[in-house]
Amino acid sequence: MARPTVRILSRYILRQHIPPLLYALAALTFAMLVNQVAKQFGNFVGKGLPWGVIFEVFALSIPFIVAMTLPMAVLVAVLYTFSHLAADNEVTAMKASGISVVRILAPVLGGATLIGAIAFLWNDQILPRSNHTLRTLLVDIQRKKPTFQLKEQVINEVVAGQFFLRAARIDPASNALSDVTIYDLEDPDRRRIIMADSGRMAYSAGGTDLYLTLRDGEMHEIKRTEPGHFNRTFYQVNRIKVAGVSNTFEPTKNDEYRGDREMTICAMQDVVARAREDLERVRTEALTAVSAELRHAAKLVQLPPPAIDTTPSRPSRYCVLLGAIKRLVTPRAAQAAQATPSGQGPRTVTNLAYTAQTPSAYNQRLRAARQRAAIYEVEIQKKLAISAACVIFALLGMPLAIRYPRGGVGLVIGTSLAVFSVYYVGLIGGEELGDRLIVPPFFAMWTPNLIFLIVAIPLLLSVRRAGSTAHGGDWDELKETLFGWVGKIRKRL
Repeated sequence: MARPTVRILSRYILRQHIPPLLYALAALTFAMLVNQVAKQFGNFVGKGLPWGVIFEVFALSIPFIVAMTLPMAVLVAVLYTFSHLAADNEVTAMKASGISVVRILAPVLGGATLIGAIAFLWNDQILPRSNHTLRTLLVDIQRKKPTFQLKEQVINEVVAGQFFLRAARIDPASNALSDVTIYDLEDPDRRRIIMADSGRMAYSAGGTDLYLTLRDGEMHEIKRTEPGHFNRTFYQVNRIKVAGVSNTFEPTKNDEYRGDREMTICAMQDVVARAREDLERVRTEALTAVSAELRHAAKLVQLPPPAIDTTPSRPSRYCVLLGAIKRLVTPRAAQAAQATPSGQGPRTVTNLAYTAQTPSAYNQRLRAARQRAAIYEVEIQKKLAISAACVIFALLGMPLAIRYPRGGVGLVIGTSLAVFSVYYVGLIGGEELGDRLIVPPFFAMWTPNLIFLIVAIPLLLSVRRAGSTAHGGDWDELKETLFGWVGKIRKRL
């Protein structure tokens, strides 16, 4: 049984972390949300949307922001708390009383592990649902009054596959256009290019049709049935009606499509399993095709197509546990309506039927299957790595704060910004390399964590030495520790 003094010490250290953790989480989330609002607010106000819809867009952005700021808040809280404890000589007093640095760190690691578990569940269960709802909502917003989404100097698709518009200048306030070029592909037997010096847009009373009034231009027209005949018409005023352009906000009721960031880990594991099955099928087809060609050249009897085992892979323990919890909380009527397999399905063997293809076709299919699996594996590893970053940042922040207590708020802000920049740049770069099959998914997402863990271990070992917290350091000593080796190398050279 733990001594009362030890339990009191653990509670004291954890209590010191809670206020800066909550403050850092709220401040960082608010700052990133304000940045998001500043960038996107103008795009929504001009579309005549209800204020409730605009508020919902930014509210649905909060789960993604929290997923990013939660590890940040852990690092800020650890740096702030231990720098104050070290500056007030409380860490020195604890060590003088026989309490080791490991014992001081233990409650912090326990709390960071708990926050990491919360972050994992947040990233796996809440974030995909909010991302899916947000994407669906943004698509619905884009369908409303699409002319406000027209970009200058770009060919904009007004009606999918039928009507394209380019304008050198677009005034959203007056709907005025200048230097207009329209590509009308509605009639498959006729192609029209309409050019105008200026124009104006307007909507019908119901908002479903778009009217364009073009001035001082010309129209080029050619028919497929008469490729040798070219018609060129000049005009002063040309009015065009574009039907089927909706100006009403209609929310989507049920959107079944989900991208990798809108899926849970269990759903992505199913996609990865199917991609690996496709990969194995393509490999078997390629080998079978080569064998068939060789046997044909040698005038041997062709072998029957091999069988492929398509038995569903067994779900992970985490997915099995989630399935069991879902069955407990889901009503029995709903369970009967959706028959969800709880384990490994029956063994299934399918005979392979193949068609001869070129080696490049097989290579393309192999790469497509690998890339599809890699995209979802990278997203799975990203959810795990970001959650584990809470523990890594606690290991890194504690020795930094104890070793350099006189850094104060500058140490907290400077170190946090440096760590966040390196970490998230590493995540973005790693995700890109992993999706392109350049780096395995695990190393693509876990490399930033491993780098900071390697940095944290020698720092932890240094603060364990007696007297390592007696004098402390400031920014100059921190700079010497981080970059002093550069000067030593120059002197040797």
